Amino acid sequence: MATTTQKWGCLFDVDGVIIDSETQYTIFWNGIEEIYPTGIPEYSLKIKGSTLPTILQNYYNDDTTRQDILHRLETFEATMPLNPFPHVIDFLSELKAASIPCVIVTSSTRAKMNRLLKLHPELKQYFTSIVDGEMVTHPKPDPECYLKGAKLIDTPASQCIVFEDSINGILAGKAAGSRLVALATTLPVSHLETMHPDMIIPSFAQLHIPQLVSLLKNK
Repeated sequence: MATTTQKWGCLFDVDGVIIDSETQYTIFWNGIEEIYPTGIPEYSLKIKGSTLPTILQNYYNDDTTRQDILHRLETFEATMPLNPFPHVIDFLSELKAASIPCVIVTSSTRAKMNRLLKLHPELKQYFTSIVDGEMVTHPKPDPECYLKGAKLIDTPASQCIVFEDSINGILAGKAAGSRLVALATTLPVSHLETMHPDMIIPSFAQLHIPQLVSLLKNK
């Protein structure tokens, strides 16, 4: 079992990791692709892990289109369910009991994070800080967000374990030098395997601290 003297921490993405929302976003962005087609294969999967400004800048040239998509997304996010996955609270409680610091690192907006914590205030006790999409200059797959998250708990990124479900997120965590636990909640295991994370899990149900300690010891 990990002890409180071990200097390591956990950095958590939100969508597809803490909350069960990626299926909803896939449906939303598939709908946008029908209205404003980019012609990019598997577009809704390609953009996962990206911030909204990055998506709008990279894929839509017309300002009217960007404003319409922004309005549609704001309306969608104002009412979408933000339900934690089963077993998430159990795992976070285990980390808290062992005094392992945890940070949320997400591409989502501050408004969405505020809504999440308003709907589920019990989550606040498990995280020392939040890095949201408005706090970074270079979004995932750039490592900036995870480097900031590690700094907030005064821990080298190499001593942090990142929990991700998207390709961009995995790339960001790897670039930061962290260990990667990939959740097969958004992408199939076969897809995640091509990214070579340190561990792939279907959920937090069977994950415990000794397994994380082993990942760090095997660096």
